[in-house]
Amino acid sequence: MKKKIVFLDIDGTLTEPGSNVPPDSAVKAMEGARREGHLVFLCTGRNYDMLSPLLKYDFDGIIASSGGYIECKGKVIYDCPMTDKQRIKAMKVLEENGVFRTVECMDGSYTDEGFKDFLRSHSGEGNSELLRWREQIEKNLNILPMKEYKGQPVYKIVVMSPGEKPMEQPRKLLSSDFKFCIQEKNRQGFVNGEIISKEFDKGKAIEYVCSYLHIPLKDSVAIGDSMNDKEMLLAAGLSICMENGSGELKKLADDICPPVKEDGIWHAFCKHHLLSCG
Repeated sequence: MKKKIVFLDIDGTLTEPGSNVPPDSAVKAMEGARREGHLVFLCTGRNYDMLSPLLKYDFDGIIASSGGYIECKGKVIYDCPMTDKQRIKAMKVLEENGVFRTVECMDGSYTDEGFKDFLRSHSGEGNSELLRWREQIEKNLNILPMKEYKGQPVYKIVVMSPGEKPMEQPRKLLSSDFKFCIQEKNRQGFVNGEIISKEFDKGKAIEYVCSYLHIPLKDSVAIGDSMNDKEMLLAAGLSICMENGSGELKKLADDICPPVKEDGIWHAFCKHHLLSCG
């Protein structure tokens, strides 16, 4: 069997949003695939600090911060935080336009005052990224107030806005340096997403890893659920979206698998012959 390399999003794909515990079926699927000689990587928007509880599951590598940081078999092969100039400008523009900011660094995340209350006030349905942040906030998982931020390198900035209007100026002033990855609109009209350096994305990260390991891109598999997984699904040889994922993402995926609670990863791995399912 030809060796494949599998890239897994975390929130809404490998785990329930905000959780650090995959279903037993997903763990068995990953272990089985690796026994068959395939490689399994995390490919997530989480920063390194937020994904570290999952490292006990023994991945072949990780893509963190939406492609800004990559480890392969324990070795750092890519590390690209924002420049100081980019960070200072982005932070200033977002604050001046009333957009809530959460900066993601290697050691943790730092969020604006009022962000918790904003999330709690929008407690209805949401995409997996929004649900992840709500869960992380409620559990106080190393998300610190912005006043404690001391200028550490930033890999991306998560943005939350009451509507489209506050995002107009940031898009205009920051689009030369950053991509705006905005999730599908919430029913209540507010906007959530992230701004990421144009130097990287999940798709470019997959290409980088495959090139580094001399694995043809056509032998890569990407599984995700939300619009910040778009580039990874477009880059991979086989793209799979979770059944309860973004409608737009499902349109461009090669296949659909069941949600996390219905053993989606196991079913996807079996269907595409990544492990022996009997």
